[in-house]
Amino acid sequence: MGTAWNRRNALLAWVALGLAIGTALALTDRALAARIVWSAAALPVALHVGLAAAQALAGGRVGVDVIALAAILGAAALDEAAAAAVVALMVAGGEALEDWAQGRAKRSLTALAARAPRRAARLAEGTVEEIDAAAIRPGDTLLVRPGETVPADGTLADAEAVLDESALTGEPLPRRLRTGAELRSGAVNAGAAFRMRATASAEASTYAAIVRLAEQAAASRAPLTRLADRFAVVFIAATAVVSGLAWVFSGDPVRALAVLVVATPCPLILAAPIALVAGVGRAAARGIVVKGAGVIERLARIRVVLFDKTGTLTPGRPRLAAIETVPGLRREAALRLAAALAQGSTHPVSAALVAAARERGLAVPVPEAAAETAGGGLSGRVDGQAVLLGSEGFLRDRGLAPPETLAIAASLAVAGSVAWLAAGRRVVAAFVMADGLRPEVRRTVRRLRALGVERIGLVTGDRAEAAAPVAAVLRLDAVHAGVSPAGKIAAVHEERARGTVAMVGDGVNDAPALAAADVGIAMGAHGTAAAAEAADAVLLVDRVDRAAEAMAIARRSRAIAIQAIVLGMALSGIAMGFAAFGHLPPLIGALVQEAIDVAAILFALTALRPGRDDVAPAPLPDEAGLADRVAEHAGLRRLAERLREGAEAVGDGPESLRALATLEADLRAELLPHQAEEEQALYPAAARRLGGRDPMGPLIRMHAEIEALCRRLASLLHLAEQQDGWNGASAELRRTLFALEALLTLHLAAEEEALAELASEAR
Repeated sequence: MGTAWNRRNALLAWVALGLAIGTALALTDRALAARIVWSAAALPVALHVGLAAAQALAGGRVGVDVIALAAILGAAALDEAAAAAVVALMVAGGEALEDWAQGRAKRSLTALAARAPRRAARLAEGTVEEIDAAAIRPGDTLLVRPGETVPADGTLADAEAVLDESALTGEPLPRRLRTGAELRSGAVNAGAAFRMRATASAEASTYAAIVRLAEQAAASRAPLTRLADRFAVVFIAATAVVSGLAWVFSGDPVRALAVLVVATPCPLILAAPIALVAGVGRAAARGIVVKGAGVIERLARIRVVLFDKTGTLTPGRPRLAAIETVPGLRREAALRLAAALAQGSTHPVSAALVAAARERGLAVPVPEAAAETAGGGLSGRVDGQAVLLGSEGFLRDRGLAPPETLAIAASLAVAGSVAWLAAGRRVVAAFVMADGLRPEVRRTVRRLRALGVERIGLVTGDRAEAAAPVAAVLRLDAVHAGVSPAGKIAAVHEERARGTVAMVGDGVNDAPALAAADVGIAMGAHGTAAAAEAADAVLLVDRVDRAAEAMAIARRSRAIAIQAIVLGMALSGIAMGFAAFGHLPPLIGALVQEAIDVAAILFALTALRPGRDDVAPAPLPDEAGLADRVAEHAGLRRLAERLREGAEAVGDGPESLRALATLEADLRAELLPHQAEEEQALYPAAARRLGGRDPMGPLIRMHAEIEALCRRLASLLHLAEQQDGWNGASAELRRTLFALEALLTLHLAAEEEALAELASEAR
């Protein structure tokens, strides 16, 4: 755009200078010299417009720039040189304003390529070696100094690093990362120097992929813009008729010229693409790469949204949801055995089991003779006994089958995958894994409904048993489960009969469906390159709610484009009427039309600003303690599990009173202070940022209910101790424990959803 930009700036400067000099000459009574200067200023613009009109005609398109050409030449011929210069200034100024708008809209995208790391510091044998970024190879140890850009994807080798990821995500606040954390190229070191180990070359890293996406995000002609071009033919015809009638009935060609002057909407027709391109820029500022204005147009028309499940609606990282054991084996003991084997494996299920054991503070022994069967499971000896951990098929191949009661309990726990544990030649435990929903998913679905999306569905290769609970929780309209990549394409085609379809996914298996949809949206932060390449828009932030935000931006940009066209055309029509009846001479008409066109374009530029509904609440300050509260939730979930275990053990006899007393003491020591601290610091700060009437009220009421149940539990335990056993208290104890477990679990989920938008590290 550089050459065109320079040419248009030169034309604008030429016309502005000529208009100023001519005006000065006219004010000093040198009218002839003024007209010569004004004409000289206008004619280069006429030549420029004439060439553009000829190119458009050669391409089979008629634009309103022919009206501008006729107005400039007519004004010059009829000795209205000042009007010709004003019209020329309007045309040149409108084109320069268009270039400025496009440049501002694309600033977030084009800046990526400019900031691409060129050099890197590699550590080799105790020395620092300066190398080209292109020479980075996986396994290299790199030094990233303060203010430098991370040159390649990798992992943090030092204890801590502070990174500014605003170029990648739009999030202004830096992130603090710990040893082993994943690093993405393009982030800027906002703290002390740190070491990292590269896991990819610079060309194969995140930043290079984003630059390639940015290069693909060139301006394109959206359907709405083509509609404006077709409407221009009608406008030209109307202008010709009105100007002709004004000449015929008045007998004055100056009347016809005045109509032509006020009907010069060349910059006006640019209002549509300016608004849409501004939408591209607004999306980029929020970490959403949209590949062209045409995508904005299609996004604004979406009526059906289809989501992939794993990695899109869910994080794609399984967690331990339930433990079922045979009678006589405690859940902690089973988890200890499983984690002992799992710590030698990198499988996601193994990692989840080890993490669960650490959360519970279990001492995990080192296994003996541990071995892993790819795609099956693990074997080894723990505490002197043979132990197997893996899928049901893995155990059946070794002559072991889960007891029927254990299989039924596992199937009823949750609809997730199950890892089975065998010890002493029998299956003794089932570990039910679940990939929980992202905290922002429910809010995303609600916002899509509010935006006018009529149908929301799930398209997944996972089992129907795993997909159905997700669809039920989110109140989705359709479920396509157990489908192949070809099946996902078929689902997109099936849903297209109900309206324009958007597909949101992250994996290689989603790429065909992303390409087949009217708009494909890829989770780009941790998704595959294949998905990003196939998609029309890429979310650089690992948050699915940015898909709904992209649609909100698109709808607002399209609405502004239409409003700008209607506003400008209506005002131009009114001005044409005044000119036809002789109330607007050419020079005054040119000034009026200049104001109309600039106003319409400036109105289109409002798409660069966030809309009323697009303004997200500011992240909570560190002193509010959100990060600490979220970290504490893992311990609180363990308390919820202990409540369920305690309820199940109530019938075991009076000896479990001690365990319940310990549990009640832990509730007073951990849960109740946690709630009190939230209400003192976290909730007031969250309420101020979320706005509305008492946004934290429901959560505070849950706190009160939880505290009431805790007091009831303490009273029942005291009663049981006084009665030297359970007696009549056992049934009520069981109900209270189950109720407290259910309410606490619900509260944690609701709180995390409500506060997810305010978590600075996720924005």
